[in-house]
Amino acid sequence: MVRKPELLIPASSLEVLKIAVMFGADAVYIGGEAFGLRAKAKNFSSDDMREGIAFAHEHGVKVYVTANILAHNGDLAGVREYFEELKEIKPDALIISDPGVFMIAKEVCPEIERHVSTQANNTNYATYQFWWELGAKRVVSARELSLEEIREIREKIPEDMEIESFIHGAMCISYSGRCLLSNYFTGRDANQGACTHPCRWKYSIVEETRPGEYMPVYENERGTYIFNSRDLCMIEHMDDVLNSGIDSLKIEGRMKTALYVATVARTYRKAIDDYLENPKQYEENMPWYQEQIRSCTYRQFTTGFFYGKPDEDAQIYESNTYAKGYTYLGYIEEQREDGMYRITQRNKFLLGETIEIMKPDGRNLSVQVQGIYDEDGTPMESAPHPQQVLYVDLGRQAEVYDILRRREETA
Repeated sequence: MVRKPELLIPASSLEVLKIAVMFGADAVYIGGEAFGLRAKAKNFSSDDMREGIAFAHEHGVKVYVTANILAHNGDLAGVREYFEELKEIKPDALIISDPGVFMIAKEVCPEIERHVSTQANNTNYATYQFWWELGAKRVVSARELSLEEIREIREKIPEDMEIESFIHGAMCISYSGRCLLSNYFTGRDANQGACTHPCRWKYSIVEETRPGEYMPVYENERGTYIFNSRDLCMIEHMDDVLNSGIDSLKIEGRMKTALYVATVARTYRKAIDDYLENPKQYEENMPWYQEQIRSCTYRQFTTGFFYGKPDEDAQIYESNTYAKGYTYLGYIEEQREDGMYRITQRNKFLLGETIEIMKPDGRNLSVQVQGIYDEDGTPMESAPHPQQVLYVDLGRQAEVYDILRRREETA
């Protein structure tokens, strides 16, 4: 049975939340300044969270707040205080992995839905039933589940209980994200939100009687990235995903740029809507989805565990770099009466350069930059500083929240 799913998009900042909303999200998940698993993300202050939730709700979009660390004793008093604050801010749900934290949320803010994080290792229908009986509305499936297992879970749990599953983004090398590598190598605990991503580092073997002799794990003079998984991508398999009983299709990426979020949200939005309208239309538009999803930064792609256990082809052994189709230049923040557009420059571009306007409706408009001016109205050939506020003449109509990007020659 096809259940109309929610498209759940990550946001690292208020700016990215607004872009996610405008480019097709049904819901957005964010982290506050504590108790989430992305401490290095910009994250949301209380004021930003209030503004972001208000903006999302104005557009019919929900906001979920992560509080999914594996808590120690010293965290619990702060968790309670944090939930007291969230009770006033009123997000639509909390994403929690720790049973103790879950029970504090149930006590302090019972009116806010509780969703159980993938960090809780949710691999069977009995676990789903356990969380349901404790008051969870939704459980995020472990990435290690196949579509067949998810279908069985759907059959065995209450109809009103929701399943959320990751369908796109980076894959963690460790089971359900519970990794000790970062803590071991750097003292920064992934389960407390401070992962340094050592799974992306290059490794060689050293034999203990021959210190200093670094032998590649495979016959490759550069060593090998033995923990480096490909990125999950299910854009070519939405027929199977949409018939699996999943209620919320989750995109990974709370460290990603607005361009990445806009690209992935827009592409999956169209794929979902096309399939639900007519599966044949989805099949016919596949080349567009493929082109768009490869236009943002990504590692090589895999279907993860959805069709069974991955083989060696799910790993990347020679590099930890991303493919990159476009560079993010900024987004339209305001239009002046004289037709000029205000942006905050993210990467350098030049007067006369050809760039693209990326629009939420799927169009990509090629334009030539007609003028660049600083805040005082001084004309410029280019802006020398990142994050510089500019006014640009694009020579054609654009709207607030449209993305500006530049195609890379190597794409």
